[in-house]
Amino acid sequence: MTCFMCKGDMEEKLTTFMVDLGNCIVIVKNVPSHVCRQCGEISYSDEVSERLEKIVDAMKNAPVEISVSTYAA
Repeated sequence: MTCFMCKGDMEEKLTTFMVDLGNCIVIVKNVPSHVCRQCGEISYSDEVSERLEKIVDAMKNAPVEISVSTYAA
């Protein structure tokens, strides 16, 4: 797999995903990712993206300011 930004080689790694929803910051650790060895660009498979979307949707109305979870396959 090659990076769509710089055409460098991608490698599989576990990364941390973070999003600021305004009322809450969601952090998901140990996310299966593809990371470019050259520029560091991170991409996710469709399956991982869908799961991250579900995690973020579940936290949108949570009564917490910061949510930290671990990606479980």
